[in-house]
Amino acid sequence: MTVYRLGTRGSVLATTQSGHVAQALGGLGVTCELVVVRTTGDVNRASLAQMGGTGVFAAELREALLDNRCDLAVHSLKDLPTAQPDGLVIAAIPPRVDPADALCAAGGATLATLRPGARVGTGSPRRAAQLVDRRPDLEICDLRGNVDTRLSRALGPDADLDAVVLARAGLERLGRLDAVTDVLDLLPAPGQGALAVEVRADDDTDLTRAVRALDDLPSRQAVVAERAVLERLGAGCSAPVGALARCDETGLDLTAVLGTDDGLVTCSASGDPGDAASLGARVADDLLAATR
Repeated sequence: MTVYRLGTRGSVLATTQSGHVAQALGGLGVTCELVVVRTTGDVNRASLAQMGGTGVFAAELREALLDNRCDLAVHSLKDLPTAQPDGLVIAAIPPRVDPADALCAAGGATLATLRPGARVGTGSPRRAAQLVDRRPDLEICDLRGNVDTRLSRALGPDADLDAVVLARAGLERLGRLDAVTDVLDLLPAPGQGALAVEVRADDDTDLTRAVRALDDLPSRQAVVAERAVLERLGAGCSAPVGALARCDETGLDLTAVLGTDDGLVTCSASGDPGDAASLGARVADDLLAATR
């Protein structure tokens, strides 16, 4: 029996997500073992903005795949650069879970009930821009680390923050929705809540065919539109850009936000799911036009 090597980051969230993919592949008769690959984002404790943001959680995983040290890799799609490297293909985007951002606050506080001047932790310029737009009095504090580390900054015995903001999807996958005190009305990072399963482009194996069977077309069309906004703007995954697309039988609706020195700019459009990339590019052009 062939056992395929599934490349993953080593965090609890990453291995949990990769384990879900391995389990789904197992249901299709394909056996995988997890191979942990350390990435720049795991080793470097600097802020994402200082590291450049784009690709810091993906580059080494992709190198391992290209070097044949693993047979497939699982990424959080929001961490992937929009440029697809030669030799690799995203063969599946499984069904996306709720892409919302979640507030985890001491005392059960919501965004509206946080004390004036509350200290809120996030490592995301996108979240920071939208939080300050809604609550200009907040003090935004840089936040890094795994989920437990970040939660402890607000909910632990040595907490130094009033609240932290994390992706609801990660908390759901880890069974930690009990920590959520408010689901925020922010536009998420493009691709947030979705996973990407990447394989070598020239592979034609039982593994590749099984991976492709995991692909969810509405999820793929939605994130293609969102990531097209980033690509057109020339922005990375740490830029103050949010986007959310909804795809169903009636069409594709996309809304995106761009944080600027003068505040937030928001644009929306609707179109055919088959033209998801074009729709994303059009919304990005509207954002740029609105900032001139």
